[in-house]
Amino acid sequence: MTKQRIPARRRRIGWGVAAVVVGVGVFLFAATGCGGGESSDVPSFSADDLTETASDNWPTVGGSFANDRYSELDEITTENVADLQGVWKTDLRNSGTEAKYSGESQPVVYNGVIYVTTGMNDVFAVDVETGKILWQYKANLDQKITTVCCGWLNRGVAIGDGRVYQGQLDGAVVALDAKTGEQIWKRQLVRWQEGQTITAAPIYADGKIYLGVVGADLGTRAFLEAMDAETGESEWRYYTIPAPGQPGGDSWPEGTDAYLRGGGAVWQAPAYDPDLGLLYFSTGNAGPDWDGSVRAGDNKWAVSIVAVEADTGTFKWGYQMVHHDIWDLDAASPVVLFNASDDRKGVAQAGKTGWLYMLDRETGEPLYGIDETPVKQDPVQKTAATQPIPRNGEFIPHEFPTPQSEIDRITKSLTPEQKNLKVVPQTANYDPPGRDGTLVAFMPGPQGGVNWQPISYNPETNMFYICSAVQTAGEMATPGSKWTEGQFYIGGVIAGAAWTESTGTFTAIDALSGERKWQKEFPDACYSGTSTTKGNLVFLGRNNGELEAYDARDGTRLWNFQTGAGANNTATVFEHDGKQYVVFLSQGNSLQATAHGDELWLFGLDGTMGPPTAAGGGAGTEHGGQGGQEATEGDAAAGEAVFAANCSGCHGAQGTGGNGGPDLSGVTDFERVTTQVTDGGGGMPAFGDQLSPQQIADVSAFVTQTVAGGSP
Repeated sequence: MTKQRIPARRRRIGWGVAAVVVGVGVFLFAATGCGGGESSDVPSFSADDLTETASDNWPTVGGSFANDRYSELDEITTENVADLQGVWKTDLRNSGTEAKYSGESQPVVYNGVIYVTTGMNDVFAVDVETGKILWQYKANLDQKITTVCCGWLNRGVAIGDGRVYQGQLDGAVVALDAKTGEQIWKRQLVRWQEGQTITAAPIYADGKIYLGVVGADLGTRAFLEAMDAETGESEWRYYTIPAPGQPGGDSWPEGTDAYLRGGGAVWQAPAYDPDLGLLYFSTGNAGPDWDGSVRAGDNKWAVSIVAVEADTGTFKWGYQMVHHDIWDLDAASPVVLFNASDDRKGVAQAGKTGWLYMLDRETGEPLYGIDETPVKQDPVQKTAATQPIPRNGEFIPHEFPTPQSEIDRITKSLTPEQKNLKVVPQTANYDPPGRDGTLVAFMPGPQGGVNWQPISYNPETNMFYICSAVQTAGEMATPGSKWTEGQFYIGGVIAGAAWTESTGTFTAIDALSGERKWQKEFPDACYSGTSTTKGNLVFLGRNNGELEAYDARDGTRLWNFQTGAGANNTATVFEHDGKQYVVFLSQGNSLQATAHGDELWLFGLDGTMGPPTAAGGGAGTEHGGQGGQEATEGDAAAGEAVFAANCSGCHGAQGTGGNGGPDLSGVTDFERVTTQVTDGGGGMPAFGDQLSPQQIADVSAFVTQTVAGGSP
């Protein structure tokens, strides 16, 4: 090997006058008693209960079937939230603390037990009373998975019938005994080798679990699966991209198999209206991302809100938010059910586009006006003639032409391999990506707006609460994409797209009109979910590690608490022994390059723990790379593991490009790589405080030798 020298109270959600019990199934699982895990009586939990607002418990990741992330509890209010302190903090055994992992799992709480997952896909059951880990399930993911799009993560579990359900990055779905954590069944739903993985949390209803898969960036065809909760066997499967002859099938080129590569990933748990018998979910981009030349038509139902029958998976309606997407504008945030004006039932989704789309959930028709607007054309890209642009519901600015400061930022981010590319401004919404050596500075770009992070809805204020990023990225299409199984199917070049270069907004949108009621502006991206309560509070996490509480009515910040790692997650609110609590997993985020950790916090008015030392900067793990002797040589073999844990999330498992990170296969300058890894810059975080000098030397050797095949 060549070496180199270095330099219980409940409110109905608008299902009707009374919620309907779905079938005769009951929601049962064995809870573990407080104070050391002694067995308690097995509680029953009917499907009807999940149609109600979260209160004593938080039984689904979204709080209820509505995905509104609203709690009816009001012991903690705007008047006393400043008194919140830590009750306990539990470290989740160093699970998923390397830089490639993200903590995006919202805890589920039921009868004194917290169920939460880490980016490593490990599942933990934690006692509310003591913070003691009752059991841990280890997913033991294959560390050589190469088809993870956007960081290694998991967005939570479903509970029901005495079991805990999780979908995994390796494509498996598992059912665990809720009392012991032992595996009851396992089903290989998809194979990561073929380009599909699972990030979404499932939902449980009436003896079934519903779970979607992803893989649009690798040219796969996504689906939502209904499984028998007892056995894992398939009940039905709905493909998000229709085949010829199905509704929307004529929006794909006739006589081709483009629809089989069409994408439409399901990134999140669906919402459910048992009165209507419908499941609602949003879908991701079409495939390939930036090359529309191989898929003429609107490409339904990518970047859409879709409603299907819960019993059969039959398509009911769809609404496409971006026609013929060539900007990677996934609809990745979960949909929310709410009550609109005139007693209409609404469904809303906050997009990367920077608008909140609000529809009638019975018909799929816009509630407040969305106009099909003519847009600039590119015949090679086979662009859509119009795009649906809402008249309201805007939560990030849409500036045209692109500010010169953004042009300059993108230009400075170009790698030496991209230095001859020209960056030009966007002049209107939905200008096509550039071609033939030209990057178009597109706002909001694939790192703008709302990505995966959930929004919340408060029926007391009639407002949605939306955390988002503001960013412009340079985009260029390369028409003529060729698909290979298990390989990224992108069809373009992107620059200046690092999440760390974004600013942010935190916005309240009126559900009865679509108007913006208030907005906060942040110097960094707002990159967490929101939860809201009857006590007029909104909880929000920040990149710097702080969990914050705001007045839901006017946006005044009332409380903040340093959690010790990037607070890029969503808070859960519940009651235990008559007291209201907030539980939050602070683990950091790969794409936001925030400090990593494994901290599960419980907060309450009876807490006595103050905050720890502020979270550090950078993208590395909080627990690894703690310095050491200065290294003088780099070992490419050792650097492979460092790269996989810290760099693959952005640059891809093989270093040939990933989620916003450039292809490194032409990078041969060892000193340049060492400096870049140490100091960061150009949208890349600095790893000097996160990796030891030896690790930096090793990963630099791996890049310049193994990835690029460079000379010593």
